[in-house]
Amino acid sequence: MAHATHERTYEFRCPVHGFIEVNDWERSVIDHPVFQRLRRIRQLGWTDYVYPGSTHTRFEHSLGVMHVVTRMYNAISQQSRAVLQSQLGYDTTGVGTSRDRQLMRFAALLHDTGHAPFSHASEELLPNRPGTNRKYGHEDYSAEIIRRRLKDVIEKHPANENMRLTVDEIASLIDGTSGNRRVLFWRELLDGQMDADRMDYLLRDSLHLGVQYGRFDLDRIVATATAVEMMPEGSAGVECRLAVAKGGWHAAVGLILARYFMFTQVYFHKTRVAYDLHLRHALAHMLPGGVFPAPEDDKIDEYLKWDDWRVLGRLAEGKGGEHGQRLHERRHFRQVWESPESPLADAQERLDALRTELGDLLVAAERSEKSWYKTGNPDIRVANEDSDEVQPLSDYSPVVKQLKEAPHRQVRLYALPENADEGRRIVQEKLGGTS
Repeated sequence: MAHATHERTYEFRCPVHGFIEVNDWERSVIDHPVFQRLRRIRQLGWTDYVYPGSTHTRFEHSLGVMHVVTRMYNAISQQSRAVLQSQLGYDTTGVGTSRDRQLMRFAALLHDTGHAPFSHASEELLPNRPGTNRKYGHEDYSAEIIRRRLKDVIEKHPANENMRLTVDEIASLIDGTSGNRRVLFWRELLDGQMDADRMDYLLRDSLHLGVQYGRFDLDRIVATATAVEMMPEGSAGVECRLAVAKGGWHAAVGLILARYFMFTQVYFHKTRVAYDLHLRHALAHMLPGGVFPAPEDDKIDEYLKWDDWRVLGRLAEGKGGEHGQRLHERRHFRQVWESPESPLADAQERLDALRTELGDLLVAAERSEKSWYKTGNPDIRVANEDSDEVQPLSDYSPVVKQLKEAPHRQVRLYALPENADEGRRIVQEKLGGTS
């Protein structure tokens, strides 16, 4: 029997997940110029100058996140019926309602619509919030773009006649401003230490780069994902929280380690760091005032005009200044020294001494910082089915606990290509450093 138009389904072939199915409503959003722009924003900036295969985009990643969110949502809905009924008010006939499932799918699909050209590489050029020294994040842009540019295609679609989803619900799920208890629970699937965003990008980036660092057991995590009742620190009562069953805690550790390896081996690669530096300076040279337009109604359309294609075109025209020329000619700064991943006791003293010794040869000092794991409320929870006890993953795994206690705070020093050998010689002979 033929389905109504809005009930039709379509498939995208994905190199990571196989076929990703979307409905007609979702396809109408995917076809919108706001989402199609993601085809013109690379997931990993200029990383293809180090790993040639990394030319994939935010478009395919966004589809993948929607797919993983759906798998997690379905698994939790099936495996945690009683908890979801008692804590979140789902009825016995519709645990994991189609409305909340659709809300999560849209939020996952659209969470990256606000990315600037070349993704995270250019985020430092987002403007400050009015009256503060705190920058906007790409999530703020995503939320405003959804509210201001996708209202009609989402709210007026025939499939929304019964669901009555609003763009405000989707946007507030992404930017964290929602006070809805159900939304706060499901949001962990998009913004947490075991979220669909990182699960997709780790697997996807590994595949396109041709490395194994980001591999982990997604199937096991999905199979053991669950909801638990607990009283978090500082809470006034029992709350519903995302967890992994005890049988899946090793898979959760694998996810944390995969992230650690991808950052240290790929995202913080010395040459990638140099290209990010050049891109920031080249973009600042192009942008009025050196920053992107703020996420305000009269500036959103101008912001959306900025994508990788526009930047590459301007670079080809010589409009990126000295750093743009370096990108064009692949004459990037060369590393002459790097600190340990975790700073030693004499880290600042050593860095200051190196700066002095290198003198005018030093053209950049880039800092890469990351906290691998957060304990407390953000900790991944492990549910023991036999005792109803819920414990943090860091109590199960000494490896995870150690990562929490040793955040990544690495500094790299760079020289011009023609001065790199001399800089390395100074480091080696004067200070006994490594390069």
